[in-house]
Amino acid sequence: MESTKFKSKPKLTIYLYATFSMLFWGLSFVWVKIAYEYYRPITLVTIRLFVATIILAIFLIFRKPKVEIEAKDLPVFALLAFFEPFCYFLGESFGMQFVSSTLASVIIAMIPVIAPFFTFIFYREKLSLSGFLGLFISFSGVLFLIIDKNFKLVAELKGILLLFFAVFSSIGYSLIVKKLTLKYDSITIITMQNGFGFAYFLPFFLIFDFKHFITVTPDIRLITTILQLSIFASVLSFILFTSVIRQLGINTSNIFTNLIPLFTALFSFIILKEKFNFQKIAGILLVLLGVFASQIDLNSIFKRKKIKNQ
Repeated sequence: MESTKFKSKPKLTIYLYATFSMLFWGLSFVWVKIAYEYYRPITLVTIRLFVATIILAIFLIFRKPKVEIEAKDLPVFALLAFFEPFCYFLGESFGMQFVSSTLASVIIAMIPVIAPFFTFIFYREKLSLSGFLGLFISFSGVLFLIIDKNFKLVAELKGILLLFFAVFSSIGYSLIVKKLTLKYDSITIITMQNGFGFAYFLPFFLIFDFKHFITVTPDIRLITTILQLSIFASVLSFILFTSVIRQLGINTSNIFTNLIPLFTALFSFIILKEKFNFQKIAGILLVLLGVFASQIDLNSIFKRKKIKNQ
């Protein structure tokens, strides 16, 4: 695949892109909970992708892509969309029916801890001691959130498993999108991603959800929520984050996902009136600590100490 040169942006700009994409994704967990008061998961995702694809297609009419899409890359775009939005949204959307928005966002925040194990398999990037440490701490935090003092699950197992399915789907997406960012601009990638995703979900919507869909009368609250999900979570977040992946790489970009549960917890408290106890706060902090621990270069620290002691 031939690469196309893209202007590198200042670090501060890239960090702002990453922060805003996480803010919108953090809010999406709250918006989804609101939308579920009206629509089923497949209906919501299908409408969300349809609106996002229309918005992006209109934008591309006025702004021609830098590079024309080659036929040989269509299967790559199809595979990209299969991982995300198709598999990711199946896991996230159905998983969120059984767990709180905060727990869902915390599990999704484990992406940067798990991703290095896959980048090692596919790109032979080294696994670090800190990566294993971070994984252990993060899983401990998730256990805090899903198990009570009597060691019983406080969240449904199927919801937890579905959300981990979304995590692995997102990692698959990251592995593929990295290659596409070398050739295509962010808007082209996200337009193709949402278009294929809509095509994947449409048959399921027509078969399983259409009868329920026509019974719902949308009000201003629902319309606003869907527009927010489509514009901010399905379009802007992905456009911004694709630029971040292009410039910082997969593992470094994924570090920013630890901001998602912080934003979700804040807005769940403000908008959904979700309650927080010590155990839930401790679980969130442990997951975030695990994410940060996974990014510390312990090997370099040990080497410096060894040299110092010689």
